Amino acid sequence: MPMNKPTLLILCTGNSCRSHLAEGILRAALNDDYIVASAGSKPAGYVHPLAIKVMAEIGLDIANHTSKHLNEFLNQNVETVITVCGNADQACPMFPGQVNRHHWGFDDPAHATGSEEEQLTVFRRVRDEIRRVFEAYAQGRLDEAAVSRSIP
Repeated sequence: MPMNKPTLLILCTGNSCRSHLAEGILRAALNDDYIVASAGSKPAGYVHPLAIKVMAEIGLDIANHTSKHLNEFLNQNVETVITVCGNADQACPMFPGQVNRHHWGFDDPAHATGSEEEQLTVFRRVRDEIRRVFEAYAQGRLDEAAVSRSIP
């Protein structure tokens, strides 16, 4: 395993919903050999309360997450950038040391309308879609690391 932990940065425009859902899920699915963070190209300045609520439903606490600007990471060695919305994909700069770039777009649950229960239905659907993609990605990373450790 390399001396430095690889940083995986998840980007979205507002850094209030999707990127935090993905950050919480990916951090839980990986081990401590990785640094997982999220940021936005135009951060909203808060984490959406319904995002916090639907993550708590699956046992993940993102209440202490903060909305950050991607510029905070421009001087860091970011190994992998994952965008979860089209606008962030287009606005995404190259980061020092960047090896991988993925774009997996998801609907923005912050645009959900209706009662809180109707909005929660959308948040849960997007959370579950993100969970499927990011848990599969995490398993691939862990498998890859296990294989590289077993090769002399």
